[in-house]
Amino acid sequence: MPRLYGFADASRRRLHDEEVGALRQMVSRAIVGELSDGDVAEWANGEGYRGTLGGEWRDASVGRLFRNPSIAGLRYDDDGVLVDAGHPGVITPEEFKALQARKEDRGSADVTPPHDYLLVDGASVCKCSWALQGSRTGAGSPGYRCRPKDRNGRGGCGEVRIDAELLETYTGEYVVAELLKPGIRDMILKAQAAVHAKITKLKMEIKDLEGRKKEAATLYGQRQISSDAWVVADREITASLKETRSRLRYAEQMVAFNLGGAEDLVRWWNSAPTASKKAIVRLLLVKVEVFPARARGLRTIEPGRVVLHWRKLSGVSAER
Repeated sequence: MPRLYGFADASRRRLHDEEVGALRQMVSRAIVGELSDGDVAEWANGEGYRGTLGGEWRDASVGRLFRNPSIAGLRYDDDGVLVDAGHPGVITPEEFKALQARKEDRGSADVTPPHDYLLVDGASVCKCSWALQGSRTGAGSPGYRCRPKDRNGRGGCGEVRIDAELLETYTGEYVVAELLKPGIRDMILKAQAAVHAKITKLKMEIKDLEGRKKEAATLYGQRQISSDAWVVADREITASLKETRSRLRYAEQMVAFNLGGAEDLVRWWNSAPTASKKAIVRLLLVKVEVFPARARGLRTIEPGRVVLHWRKLSGVSAER
C-alpha cells in the first residue's frame, strides 16, 4: 500500500522517525531559506534522502508533497476548506499555510504545471465501466473522476473520485512488482512482437476505410447515391475510422517502451517519463477499475477499491 513521505503507515497514524527530520528541514529551507522546489530537491538528494519508492527527489515530487495538507495533519473538505484530518502532522498547520503563501507569492511566473496523468484514455475506468478523466479538486489537487451523465445521456455514474497521486502510486508499485517477476522481460518482448503485427493490420484497415470514405464522397458528387445515403455511409465510416485510429494509438503505446538493461526497476520507474510509464501500463494491464470509497477524505486505497486487471501476455491483444 502506498504511503506519504514522513508517515510510517498508509493510514498516517504513525510518523516515520527517519523521514520526519528530513521533511521538516525541506519545509524549513523552502519557507525560511526561500528555496525553490527544485533547489529543495537538489539539497535533499545531496543529503542522501530518497522518496518512499527509493527515487530521487525532483521539482515536481517536492511540489506535490508540499501541496499535500496531510503533512500538517489537515485535509480539504468538500468546500475546499482546510480542516483537521484526525491524524498527526509532520509540520504545523501554520507552516503548511506558509508553504501555500510561498506559492502564491511567486505569482503567475510559477504556475503549477498541468498534471501528466498516467491512467487516462481508458486505462482507468469507473465501476460503471465509464473511463475516468483527469480532474483537479476544488483545492487544485490532480485527481480522477467519473463524469456524470450530461443532458444527452453521455457519461457515467459520477460516483467515483480518487486522488491522482494515490491511484498512480498504487498502480506503479504493482507494475514494478510485476516487472520483477522472473521471465517477465521475455514475455514482454513476445507480446510486443504480436502487437507489432496488429499495428500493421490496423494501418491497413485505416487505409481501406479512408478509401471507402473518399469513394462514398465521389459517388455522391457524381449523383450516383442520394445525400441521405451518403450521410449515413459517411457517418458510419467516420465512426469506424475514429475507433480504429484509437486502437492504433493504443497498440503503438504498448510497443513504445524499452526497459533496456535497467539494473534497478524501481529507480527506472521513478525517473522514466510518463509516456514510457503509460506504454508499460498499457502492455501489462487491460484496465484499472476503481470503485467508490466507503468514506470521504480517505488517503488510503481500501481493500477491493482498486482492481488491477492484468493482461495475459501470451495472448496479448490490441483491443481495449
